[in-house]
Amino acid sequence: MKNLKKLLIGILVFALALGTLTACQSNEPAEDSQKTEEQNEEKQNEGNNAEQDEPKDLEKITVAASPTPHAEILAQVKDALAEKGYELEVIEYTDYVQPNLVVDSGEIVANFFQHGPYLNNFNEEQGTKLVSVAPIHYEPLGVYAGKSADLASIPEGGAIAVPNDTTNEARALLLLEANGVIRLKEGAGLLATKNDIAENPKNIDIVELEAAQVSRVIGEVDFVVLNGNYALNAGLKVADAVAKEEQESEAAQTYANLVVVREGNENKEDVKALVEALKSDEVKQFIADTYAGAVVAID
Repeated sequence: MKNLKKLLIGILVFALALGTLTACQSNEPAEDSQKTEEQNEEKQNEGNNAEQDEPKDLEKITVAASPTPHAEILAQVKDALAEKGYELEVIEYTDYVQPNLVVDSGEIVANFFQHGPYLNNFNEEQGTKLVSVAPIHYEPLGVYAGKSADLASIPEGGAIAVPNDTTNEARALLLLEANGVIRLKEGAGLLATKNDIAENPKNIDIVELEAAQVSRVIGEVDFVVLNGNYALNAGLKVADAVAKEEQESEAAQTYANLVVVREGNENKEDVKALVEALKSDEVKQFIADTYAGAVVAID
């Protein structure tokens, strides 16, 4: 009997010990599993945060532009384009030839420096295939005083410097004609050169210079006729002009400055994004506030 009791007590003790051991073993994996899940969650959160912090790759848009005002205007749209996934790179040129050649070759996406008559003439002369996608602004051509102050009282044999490229020279001559300095042959129009001057009562010497050089001779001639961007570069204001193209004039519309691309690229998404940004109300306000009439935005 005593042996039976001892046997039962031994079985009971063994069962209790086994249960305790099992409980301990089942608790430890549960804790480890919970820790593992927490660690995995932390790693996942770290990964998500890293993805959020990592900057997205932006597609680059390269634009060739004259320094003033074109590059300055383009600088205003960098943030807006970045929000659309584009990085704007502006490459500045001081001449009117290279910006077209690099776009025609495909080296650069677009340019922003020229008006329609110049673009058309360039295509004809150079055999390029460039097209306008949007007019952005126009820059009133102005006559600025050099050695003389009153255009109507320019001395006999006086000199006036004008841009020598085909369309801008014609534009300058038309402005001088409108102010009674000369008279052009009938029909000379947008292709006029000084050889098309029919009447020159005071024998004015029309000095033809590369556009970027005109402002540099302002102290050597009686007057200079300047494109808006070159007037700005020379520190002149539209209010300084003794004569200028008016906003409502045909010239103002004809000589709007354009965003230009190679033919076939007009409907590319990056080009559309660029034009939309340049046409924004923010850019129009910047132009009005910054250039005080020397540059005028086009709706």
